[in-house]
Amino acid sequence: MSETLAAGRILPVVVLEDARAAAPLGAALTAGGLRTVEVTFRTDAAVDAIRAMSEDPRLFVGAGTVLTPGQVDEAVAAGARFIVCPGFSPRVVAHCQQVGVPVFPGAATPTEIQMAIDAGLDTVKFFPAEQLGGVPMIKALAAPFRAIRFIPTGGVHTGNLRDYLGLPSVLAVGGTWMVAPGLLAEGRWDDVTELTAAAVAAARKS
Repeated sequence: MSETLAAGRILPVVVLEDARAAAPLGAALTAGGLRTVEVTFRTDAAVDAIRAMSEDPRLFVGAGTVLTPGQVDEAVAAGARFIVCPGFSPRVVAHCQQVGVPVFPGAATPTEIQMAIDAGLDTVKFFPAEQLGGVPMIKALAAPFRAIRFIPTGGVHTGNLRDYLGLPSVLAVGGTWMVAPGLLAEGRWDDVTELTAAAVAAARKS
């Protein structure tokens, strides 16, 4: 799974209020050149959206904002192929490992990164990236933890995308600008595709 994220280098973080938008959104993302997407457990539509997007064989669909082992089970049953957490939960990480699904927990401090290493992980989410210090903070954390890869999310956009992706320790970045709630609510799929394609192009130059 890490290799798939590394190939695209961008992970759209989606908040869907209506699962009926899942299929056209997936088509718009793939048209823009991405194969990975994180559907967050922030709405009641999350499970149905994951299920709908997972029907597209071109997409690697994951579940984000996963807080409990029960949500892991719901996500996996719906077709999620990886799990993303905002923080580090030993219970959630252990359950993901038990059911055999890759997990990227949030880790914002040396202690949390050490916990991830102790759990046998080598990739963590860094959230909220900009508020926690952004690129300089990741550089500082990467120095003692040379084997850890980061997925910074939160405040990442086209203006700082290349700064993050220019760090050897950054596997990929998570972002919402190409899947902003307004775009999804209005069904502006061509705009999603255009923004996605631009992000992919910028990532390739990094």
